[in-house]
Amino acid sequence: MRRLLGTLLVPAALLATATSALADTDRPRSGPEVVAHRGASADAPENTLAAADEALAQRADAVEVDVQRTADGHLVLVHDATLARTTDVARVFPTRALAPVGAFTLAELRRLDAGSWFSPAFAGERIPTLAEFGDRLGGRADLLIELKDPARYPGVEKEVGYEVDGRRGVVVQSFDHDAMRRFTEATPDVPAGWLFDGRPTAAELDDAAAHGVTQINPSFEVVDTALVAEVAARGMQTGTYTVDAPDDMRRIADAGVDRIITDRPAVLRTVLAG
Repeated sequence: MRRLLGTLLVPAALLATATSALADTDRPRSGPEVVAHRGASADAPENTLAAADEALAQRADAVEVDVQRTADGHLVLVHDATLARTTDVARVFPTRALAPVGAFTLAELRRLDAGSWFSPAFAGERIPTLAEFGDRLGGRADLLIELKDPARYPGVEKEVGYEVDGRRGVVVQSFDHDAMRRFTEATPDVPAGWLFDGRPTAAELDDAAAHGVTQINPSFEVVDTALVAEVAARGMQTGTYTVDAPDDMRRIADAGVDRIITDRPAVLRTVLAG
């Protein structure tokens, strides 16, 4: 079965997962979940199918990705506002090297090399759509979707929500809390996360809880046991980003967080097993 969204056909494999590590807040855990940041992005170019493969090889529980929208309405995985850092856009489209992601069609993005900047071994890697990335995971890991600069893409909250509504193993998050309020209003059954640059205040936590937020996901630099307890007292979970040093991984795990986002899932697995 395929679902139709405008001109975008979304394979059902994106939507179906066997279990839900991220979405099921009541499941038993022996430790924090391992979430691969943009895929296993220390070992493969971020937000690519190669990064998905590497995340699976490193036994990530879930994979975090950044979603933007093309000029012709396709949901694609790119982190930055432009394509300059992670593609050869300056060579392929020299007069548009600093144009925003949303100014390109999917066909134009298909022409870009999204792997060579990372290593010659990944030459020819392409920017995937959200559907393609979900297909690649194939239900073997859950999916944490960040709406990247959603104010640039009016209506993107509903589009992403339509794709994942009623399915397990998917959480949608953003730093744009207004966008997330719209998301939870449009798709109340899909778990939502609020990202924070700094330490959320009590008022912000109360606001999140009042809007049905499932996860509070601040920078690891502000996470401690007190914050984890404040979040839990409001019925939410704590995740944190982006934790790559073993000492930080140990400290954050000891603080009792529910999930850790890392560029290095295999390293985190080793730390958690120690």
